[in-house]
Amino acid sequence: MSGYLDKPQSHENSDAKARRKLQDQRRMEYRRAIESYAEQRQLQHELIDFPELIATSYLHSLQVGSKKDASATAR
Repeated sequence: MSGYLDKPQSHENSDAKARRKLQDQRRMEYRRAIESYAEQRQLQHELIDFPELIATSYLHSLQVGSKKDASATAR
């Protein structure tokens, strides 16, 4: 009879473990999102001090993009 009583408990334990695992996954996803947001804000804050780097990077990306477009149309 004790074997009969153990089965529902093990089922409840596995449900609880699955629920905890899902909660942990959600918690970690939320934590990663917060960390990513904080890193992006920190990077933006650091880049504000150097606007010439932003402009140079933007111009460089435009030049690289136009070279790729020119080589693609030449084929």
